[in-house]
Amino acid sequence: MNNHVSSKSSTMKLKQTINPILLYFIHFIILLYTIITYIPFYFLSESRQEKSNQIKAKPVNSNPESAYRAINSLDGLVSVLYPGCDTLDKIFMYAKNKFKDKRLLGTREILNEEDEIQPNGKLFKKVILGNYNWLSYEDVFVRAFNFGNGLQMLGQKAKTNIAIFCETRAEWMIAAQACFMYNFQLVTLYATLGGPAIVHGLNETEVTNIITSKELLQTKLKDIVSLIPRLRHIITVDGKPPTWSEFPKGVIVHTMAAVQALGAKGSMENRSYCKPLPSDIAVIMYTSGSTGLPKGVMISHSNIIAGITGMAKRIPKLGEEDVYIGYLPLAHVLELSAELVCLSHGCRIGYSSPQTLADQSSKIKKGSKGDTSMLKPTLMAAVPEIMDRIYKNVMNKVNEMSSFQRNLFILAYNYKMEQISKGHSTPLCDRFVFRKVRGLLGGNIRLLLCGGAPLSPTTQRFMNICFCCPVGQGYGLTESTGAGTITEVWDYNTGRVGAPLVCCEIKLKNWEEGGYFNTDKPHPRGEILIGGQNVTMGYYKNEAKTKADFFEDENGQRWLCTGDIGEFDPDGCLKIIDRKKDLVKLQAGEYVSLGKVEAALKNLPLIDNICAYANSYHSYVIGFVVPNQKELTELARKKGLKGTWEELCNSSEMENEVLKVLSEAAISGECFVKLTLKNCFSYRFNLSCYRSLGTSFPAQKPFLLLLDRRIYTYQFPFQLSYSTHKSSTPTNLMYMSL
Repeated sequence: MNNHVSSKSSTMKLKQTINPILLYFIHFIILLYTIITYIPFYFLSESRQEKSNQIKAKPVNSNPESAYRAINSLDGLVSVLYPGCDTLDKIFMYAKNKFKDKRLLGTREILNEEDEIQPNGKLFKKVILGNYNWLSYEDVFVRAFNFGNGLQMLGQKAKTNIAIFCETRAEWMIAAQACFMYNFQLVTLYATLGGPAIVHGLNETEVTNIITSKELLQTKLKDIVSLIPRLRHIITVDGKPPTWSEFPKGVIVHTMAAVQALGAKGSMENRSYCKPLPSDIAVIMYTSGSTGLPKGVMISHSNIIAGITGMAKRIPKLGEEDVYIGYLPLAHVLELSAELVCLSHGCRIGYSSPQTLADQSSKIKKGSKGDTSMLKPTLMAAVPEIMDRIYKNVMNKVNEMSSFQRNLFILAYNYKMEQISKGHSTPLCDRFVFRKVRGLLGGNIRLLLCGGAPLSPTTQRFMNICFCCPVGQGYGLTESTGAGTITEVWDYNTGRVGAPLVCCEIKLKNWEEGGYFNTDKPHPRGEILIGGQNVTMGYYKNEAKTKADFFEDENGQRWLCTGDIGEFDPDGCLKIIDRKKDLVKLQAGEYVSLGKVEAALKNLPLIDNICAYANSYHSYVIGFVVPNQKELTELARKKGLKGTWEELCNSSEMENEVLKVLSEAAISGECFVKLTLKNCFSYRFNLSCYRSLGTSFPAQKPFLLLLDRRIYTYQFPFQLSYSTHKSSTPTNLMYMSL
């Protein structure tokens, strides 16, 4: 077995408080059970331990700079999912013909909406949802074909840009398939972007048509339409908004249904359209813009097909029996790729949202069912933030149990951890102890894939144990069409992202300044470079940045310089150990990884969110913390401190207590840095009054702002101009002087 599992599993065990004599008796019973079940397990089950020891990737030659390839692609990279299907419209046509009457896209019916008054006097919108209504492959094809033709009749030309600014839903995928068919270049923007970022993306791509939802049109687009001079048509996917008078002259609002009807009528006249080539741009995907204005990544049809080919090969037995739950932003390459993989293999895709995902989700009325309970998905993608939230919620529930229940859970948890580290299964624990936790996601999940950011080993092991399914990590960037690596389903190691996919190869480039070399022993280390057909075309209208991040080798293969630092294990699996931009040299010359600081601290119950910051003019790291209100209040009670939430946040005694907890966690997490909280204040305020806070900031000093869990850096003078800041909804704002 890989030493990584065995060395880590003991440190991840939960602590139990049980009578030692009773504990010995329980361990004796467990030992008897293990002995009795070992023999049938040995003969009837294929040991995961044997598979885990297998080599998964190899360098193509003995040169330290050699690229690593997956074992099953050593002779050549794979870039086509089905023979002859070299564009996305051909992929969908293949799937439509093969799975014609099978269900494809599902949406839950809204039975009732109501406002619910919370104990603190706030109003939360709650919904009661019905069953999923499904569209077949044939239904989706007809709607996409008609919608594309309707857009063409509105003046949309082939190889020109059209934007989609919309929540994740069936209409998003229908619109995307229409654009792929008619060779429209789809510009994707996150629904969570602020006004300036939206304006930047729409004006840079010079779009004349935008697809959106009624809610986003009313809350975000309406205020910035006048700043997009080329805009001519707005298509809403879910009906007309109630008011029309506020739009500039020359901008026409249509419904998706009306455009489809127009296209259906036009298709009878046999209107022709320009089919795409593999090298044509399919998507211009804008990044989240968390560190400045978002960049548009140009992704061709062949890039996407190569990426989803590599991903699909890493998911065993993918097919018509699988159900995928879609709730992450489709404007993110992870969700778009995952749904295209499912679409191309006959899977069903049921749509959800983070607010309706589970029975306990914020918008689900108490007593009614969340989306996972109704859909019972077998496949799910997630980002670390959601997994960390699930981990914290379950562990909070465990801490609220009676002593007997809590210790029973902990015994089962630690026992299963030992067993899976040996490659064994635990059917009795799964059925009687973890069934309720597994039911949070519907009870049928067979594979949970995490991407988008590093997942902590503690959270990954917790999900492995409590959800009774493989929890794999993937590594990829928008610039590599989301493809890079994915862990094998039978590999229960933590802290790794798996071997290269069959569509690409990965090599490590020396980074002398950081002290990482591909000749390092026992593991080669360096900046991760990804090469293959999945590496994208570059940044839209940004040639300088494209030249800095992309290059072609002597064989014409395109490579991406990721900026991430990795190392290869002996079995060919990659581990992300640092990021070039994430490493800061402190005043004394010591390098600090800000990501490691955050990873070591973000799973603390006391912490809702954290941002670490440092610069070379100081000898310490600043911790920028959003505390958990329930945990902080409980800590204050234990220390005999009283006061309002704001008073507790500003209490020097509480600051010292929190700093003590953070420092202990940093040391136990092998994060040996001096952590200092400096000038950190918490405000809860109405965003319509943000200007009144200006006097609270020290003049002429740069500062960080965490607004709705997004990090912004500002330098005086400043002005917050995001349209969401005009909302009357209270939110959390954290401010920290640098």
